[in-house]
Amino acid sequence: MGNRTLFPTRYKMVFGTFLLAMIVLFDRILLSVAKDPVAESLELSDKQMGWAMSIFALGYALFQTPAGLFADKYGPRKILTAVVALWSIFTALTGAVWNYLTLLIVRFLFGAGEAGAFPGMARAIYSWIPLSERGIVNGINFSGGRIGAAFALPMVAWLMDLVGWRLTFVLLGAIGILWGIVWYLWFRDNPEDHKGMSASEVSYIRAHTNRNTVEEEKVTIDFGKLFRSKTMWQLMGQYFASNFTFFFCLTWLFPHIKAKYGLDALEAGFYASAPLIFGALGNWFSGFLVDFIYKKNRWALSRKVPAIIGFLLASIGIVASVYMDEVTPAIILISIAVFGADMTLSPSWSACVDVGKQFSGAVSGTMNMAGNIGSFLTALAFPYLLELTGSEVPFFYLAAGLNLLAIVLWMRVKPQQPLQITATSNS
Repeated sequence: MGNRTLFPTRYKMVFGTFLLAMIVLFDRILLSVAKDPVAESLELSDKQMGWAMSIFALGYALFQTPAGLFADKYGPRKILTAVVALWSIFTALTGAVWNYLTLLIVRFLFGAGEAGAFPGMARAIYSWIPLSERGIVNGINFSGGRIGAAFALPMVAWLMDLVGWRLTFVLLGAIGILWGIVWYLWFRDNPEDHKGMSASEVSYIRAHTNRNTVEEEKVTIDFGKLFRSKTMWQLMGQYFASNFTFFFCLTWLFPHIKAKYGLDALEAGFYASAPLIFGALGNWFSGFLVDFIYKKNRWALSRKVPAIIGFLLASIGIVASVYMDEVTPAIILISIAVFGADMTLSPSWSACVDVGKQFSGAVSGTMNMAGNIGSFLTALAFPYLLELTGSEVPFFYLAAGLNLLAIVLWMRVKPQQPLQITATSNS
């Protein structure tokens, strides 16, 4: 592949972002697992718990673009360190809430803090990872989140039984602080500045990325042009659909199957973890497929094909699952849906880096903002539609319809054409 190093330094960076993605989803899913003891302790209804889970997504969505812009301007070394420390503090503070209002405030700020995680990773990938490796790297990173969440479901249920829900939040907040310290000490924004980089690896990265460091220093982003871009809106729309499907697994899947199939907390945790494992597999498969097709000199298809296949699987699996009377076939079908939904992540983030280039943090953050508006609405749509209709079926049909719409949007995306979003040069 042009680089003789046995284990290149850029892969060590990917291992670090993989661990970060695990922490991101691990912390994010805590409230879903803790729903019953938190609701009992704070005397909250299902609707109030829905708002507590969705308010995270609102804070996360609103701060995506600013966080991505900061990652572009100040670099992923400082920004990732700062945001991980911030959200880890609010993870720990969740264990100190005493009523509904304080829970909403802490969860919103937790979401705002976590907003910089994946845009910061995208900016690091733009600088460190060659084009031909970005598919699998994005797949690895997002699989880390799914694996983290899958482990969290049964483990957190066990830990809460052992030490209580409040101390559980404190202990897991400390893990993020530790990651931030190690990242700041090890990582450098430019691969050329990292002492572990060999000259051959630096040359390989320079030759196989779409960077132009001289030009990038002279330009700034024009947000008016960004939000007038059809490509940007297409990426935002399809990611809204992807998150609408997946976020159900992080919020209502655990309590839903626990109640519908009469499971205890540990059983529900193991069953609810299965779709997340399939999500990790979907990320790996999609990442491989993105790079495989790209190496066949089919840049556009390398992004479109995995995403379209993924949304089709998500539509079929999510609808079929609601007609299952037993938990095992229902979880199998939801797992297929999540496998498909997560197939859309690698092409989505790869396309953002493709079209955003030096503004990949802001572009990916804007896409992720739209996606997490989908997450915000998911956490509310499920309990409200359930109460309104007396059935979970309308929610799943809504998710399937959004997935089919996303296929149409992907047919129009042109990832090989960079966005023209630079402001007038002030040089």
